[in-house]
Amino acid sequence: MGAMTLDEHCIVMDAKLTATPVAHTPTMYQELDARFAQFQGCVLLSQHRFTEDWTCWEMHPHGDEVLYLLAGAASLYLYVNGAEQCVEFRQTGSVLVIPKGVWHTAKVEADCTILFITPGEGTRNGPDPRTQSS
Repeated sequence: MGAMTLDEHCIVMDAKLTATPVAHTPTMYQELDARFAQFQGCVLLSQHRFTEDWTCWEMHPHGDEVLYLLAGAASLYLYVNGAEQCVEFRQTGSVLVIPKGVWHTAKVEADCTILFITPGEGTRNGPDPRTQSS
């Protein structure tokens, strides 16, 4: 196995700690869910470049997500216990841990690249949780 870039691939680490590279495609996330049994016990290592704000909120019910800022700047918005928190993510090399079960989104301050370590099982994407009724 040769070297690869996270610009073109992500890595799935399964419950047995086996790392499987997967090429980026437009339907990658749906394919990953099918191929890795809805990500049960899996962690996804991925890198994404953002030029625009995230279009939705997301939440990971089975573990903390770790973000590592490689370049640029963003403000991360976390919805915790019915209140919004803003975390500035501006210094290259900064690490942010988003606790399990916390809804979050990002506003891009300057084109940014972020490395993600994501517990994929049960990931939910949705509209702004601040506007949803309980």
